[in-house]
Amino acid sequence: MLNEKQPSGTKSTVDADLENIPVEQVLAQLGVQVERGLSSSEAQQRLAQYGPNALVEKEESLASKILGHFMGPIAYMIEAAALVSALIGHWDDFAIIGFLLLFNVGLEMWQDRKATNALAELKKGLALEATAMRDGKWQTVTATTLVPGDIVKIRLGMIVPADVRMVSGDYASIDQAALTGESLPVTKKVGDEAYSGSVVKQGEMTCVVIGTGSNTFFGRTAKLVAGAGAVSHAQMAMFQIGNFLIIIAVVLALIMVAVRVYHDIVVANDWGINDALSILQFVLVLLVASIPVAMPTVFSMTMALGALSLSKEQAIVSKLSAIEEMAGVNILCSDKTGTLTKNQLSLAEPILIAGHDAQECILTAALASNIEDRDAIDTAVISALKNQDILNNWNKLKFVPFDPVTKRTAAKVTDPAGKSFIVTKGAPQAIVDLAKPSAEVAQKVTDTVAALAAKGSRALGVARSEDDGVTWSLLGILPMFDPPRDDSKLTIENAREKGVQVKMITGDDTAIAIETARQLGMGTNIIAAADAFPKDMDPNNVPTEILDLIERADGFARVFPEHKYAIVKALQSRGHLVAMTGDGVNDAPALKQADCGTAVSGATDAARGAAALILTAPGLSVINSAIDEARRIFGRITSYTIYRVALTMDIMFLVVLSTIFLGFTPLTPIMIVAMSLLDDVPIMAIAYDNTSVSEKPIRWKMPRLLSVSAVLGLFSIVESFGLLLIGMEVLSDPMEQAYFGLTTQAQLQSLVFLQLVAGGHLLLFVTRTERWFFQRPFPAAPLFLAILFTQILAVLMCSFGWLVEPISWTLIGWIWAYNLVWMLLLGLVRRMTERFVDFRTVRHIKSLDMLNRPI
Repeated sequence: MLNEKQPSGTKSTVDADLENIPVEQVLAQLGVQVERGLSSSEAQQRLAQYGPNALVEKEESLASKILGHFMGPIAYMIEAAALVSALIGHWDDFAIIGFLLLFNVGLEMWQDRKATNALAELKKGLALEATAMRDGKWQTVTATTLVPGDIVKIRLGMIVPADVRMVSGDYASIDQAALTGESLPVTKKVGDEAYSGSVVKQGEMTCVVIGTGSNTFFGRTAKLVAGAGAVSHAQMAMFQIGNFLIIIAVVLALIMVAVRVYHDIVVANDWGINDALSILQFVLVLLVASIPVAMPTVFSMTMALGALSLSKEQAIVSKLSAIEEMAGVNILCSDKTGTLTKNQLSLAEPILIAGHDAQECILTAALASNIEDRDAIDTAVISALKNQDILNNWNKLKFVPFDPVTKRTAAKVTDPAGKSFIVTKGAPQAIVDLAKPSAEVAQKVTDTVAALAAKGSRALGVARSEDDGVTWSLLGILPMFDPPRDDSKLTIENAREKGVQVKMITGDDTAIAIETARQLGMGTNIIAAADAFPKDMDPNNVPTEILDLIERADGFARVFPEHKYAIVKALQSRGHLVAMTGDGVNDAPALKQADCGTAVSGATDAARGAAALILTAPGLSVINSAIDEARRIFGRITSYTIYRVALTMDIMFLVVLSTIFLGFTPLTPIMIVAMSLLDDVPIMAIAYDNTSVSEKPIRWKMPRLLSVSAVLGLFSIVESFGLLLIGMEVLSDPMEQAYFGLTTQAQLQSLVFLQLVAGGHLLLFVTRTERWFFQRPFPAAPLFLAILFTQILAVLMCSFGWLVEPISWTLIGWIWAYNLVWMLLLGLVRRMTERFVDFRTVRHIKSLDMLNRPI
């Protein structure tokens, strides 16, 4: 335990494996006597050497947290856009961009504050005080001052204050489910180890501390939590999309500047400072228009509304990006105890040996139980009685709690008639040894226990003595199991239909895991992680053969926290998006590392703090709702992204091409700013849109998305440039000028402005669904009304001359007719492009399969 790296400035003097060597050698290595303990001076010296028995966390200042939200590629682009707007004096534009930036940062900070810090919650699980032998006498000390070599005492109700080895005492029953996932308390005797943070349920023992702080089992879990975490795919997508648009904008801006400068200097031989400032101003405004300032806000609002929807399904989102990640999840690693099962031991029909009635056998076991101890086995036995009130008719004279040596409980009772006898229950072999039945009966018990173990059930032997323990009658065997939840099988089937594979992860034995998996209709290729994974395996660098094993497995039994973390990391390294469910401290590292960590109902604070999704209702059924909602959200974000990239390309190419080839500036700076507002601000209503649910996991496929966006953008450029050429043709014909009311270049700019605003929103109807835009699902009312309002505003601007030159209603009508025709064409273009891209992808995969197929 102490051969791990010590805190800076300290050095360990103990290199032995204190977890496994005999306890006498542990005491010798640590230089301590059980009767005396450490002296105060020695404890202080070791405290300086090994550090406090606490989890050390680097605190981040509030200023650093706030500053962090203003950093990153997209944030830098938005800030640059605001700065450019201020430099050229466009304060309205500066105000809008600044508002979008602050709104997005505020939303992220609110989410961060709502999410509980996982390490802080882990600290709450540590014992606050401990009983230690110092200077030859027992003292109550602060748990943080414990050091390796301290002699401590643990008893009923206490939290184990550090990793310890038992040195004296009868036994202790310790609940370490939150650490290891075992569903029942574990009985510890002299020589056994107990972990920091586990809870003593029965007994009292004296122990020696072998590990403190971050060198405990608990501390290693906390270090895994601190180092865990996956980068959001939505963030990476935003960076790639932003970079794509910026590169295009910069290249086009450079081309336009070069052409304008060449024309003014070489061709016109007329160049001045005002010309330079004019070019710079227009280029900066064009760059501002190209930056997707609203993209982070649209993403955040879409996911925030999804979080609100999930809250109605009794699922609380503590990390917004997890919603988007859930859409692409193709593997769900689920904890067994309490998630797939009820975490309530139940009795099956007793297997009678000498008994004649099942309820009589259960009654005998119940009399050998003590309900006040709240022991899981005792509770299950008593609950199996059809009439629990019958226990009131019996008088319990003496009760002997579970003894790890005899492996049974016992009680002396008197029946309603006053006759006394002794009852006992415990490990079947212990009961056989006590009752000494015939060889045939003993073999029957052995076979029965083996058969039950193969089905994942525990066995409990029951016996009774009517002559004060001289002879015993073995009444029968009680099968005990943790039954699956009623909705678990259906949930797993539904997840499988959605393309999500469910892998079970449990700290229980392999046989129990296999039987549970069989009952739930899951695969039964269950791997015993404690045997299959090397003890010293680095969870961040899993060997290839172990990776293959993890990927093929249907589930894992006998797992520890580092196993769960390693399983998630391994699956992620193979390209899988992984959701992980859990409820204990032992699950926290894996929950934080997973793409969508999910804390189930009744989870510990540490698990909730590490998770991105917190379920408040029992079971996993809400997971399917979360997957559906995530895929709807992903569809909304994808449709917005395609729309934004295509429209940005349309604006930038139209401005540059018309400036270079026609010598005409189609938009004024104020038009570009107004268009950005009319396009982006109302488009946030896409967060409310109706979207179909994908049948399979969906991810960010940037080549496909950018290909579709680029093709739609190309045809949109043709649409806009074509109308511009038609407008120029009208300007050259007096008769057409009179009919359309188009007489000046300023009105031509208004024509282009209205076409881009109207065509842009009609383009959104094309991008919002992979089907034809006139098929279901239809646009949601908020989105439709937001677009309708902006279109009416744009028409009124062009009709009454608000910020633009006024144009006739006849021309407005023709612009709309032109856009509607192109809307049909763009719908066809999208469908054909996606079919081509998808066909090439499928054909490529088939070609690779054919090449790799053995001859």
